[in-house]
Amino acid sequence: MDETVVIPPFLRVEEAEALPGRVVLADVRWYLDGRSGRAAYEGGHLPGAVFVDLDRWLTGPATPTGGRNPLPRPEVFAEGMRALGIDDDSVVVAYDDQGGVIAARLVWMLRVTGRRAAVLDGGPDAYTEAHPDSLTPDEPEPAREGDFSVRAWPAGALAEADDLAGPDVLTVDARNRDRFAGAQDPVDPRPGHVPGAVNVPCRENLDGLGRLLPVRAVRENFAAGGVVAATASQVVSYCGSGVTACHNLLTLEHTGLGSGRLYVGGWSAYSRDEARPVETGPRR
Repeated sequence: MDETVVIPPFLRVEEAEALPGRVVLADVRWYLDGRSGRAAYEGGHLPGAVFVDLDRWLTGPATPTGGRNPLPRPEVFAEGMRALGIDDDSVVVAYDDQGGVIAARLVWMLRVTGRRAAVLDGGPDAYTEAHPDSLTPDEPEPAREGDFSVRAWPAGALAEADDLAGPDVLTVDARNRDRFAGAQDPVDPRPGHVPGAVNVPCRENLDGLGRLLPVRAVRENFAAGGVVAATASQVVSYCGSGVTACHNLLTLEHTGLGSGRLYVGGWSAYSRDEARPVETGPRR
């Protein structure tokens, strides 16, 4: 594929199928409740798709300071991508069955290190709408090892907990509204959110079919939280553990609002530090 071809962060099925050259389909199903993404893949996936194990290749070991899903070492990420036959110049189209909020982690990791990748808008449901009865349990033949280089995570794309209170930072929480407000938190020690953060739940940028809302509607969602083009570069996105926060970052880019940084430790790291203040109740 011509390396000058620009790949947007989200692609519809017909757009993905129109891409020239070799495209790698990546199934990134994973569930917070402990269900097996691998089992879901084996039950039926897009033809030719490889399974990307989030716990093995897209996160490092959990720590109190790094959170539940810190970034893996770049060497580990590269090993996983090579094993799946992904090259530096591959175009990766990733999907899940949750509107792309999980697949966004892989796509963000690839894009932030200079590769071309996108979320398949609508995932398997959108694909089967265009191609009925097309899902398959058959795994593709083992690919030759990809030529995927080790690249450091760019410091400019990441934020730390100390950055969240900066005067020029707009902290955006991608979690659902009940967790943001502190009404409940099934996995982290303290309920609530980072003081001063605004709530733009990533799932509210999706329609009932798990597809991205029109650009205007998404921009209005962000604007209601104070995120407009002039401030998007000041955004630090977080969620529970740095997975769904990537969806908000990709959505910002896709809708022309610019880019932001990821606080990968998320609430799972922040809430464990008793010295850090917490707010509860709705804000946006």
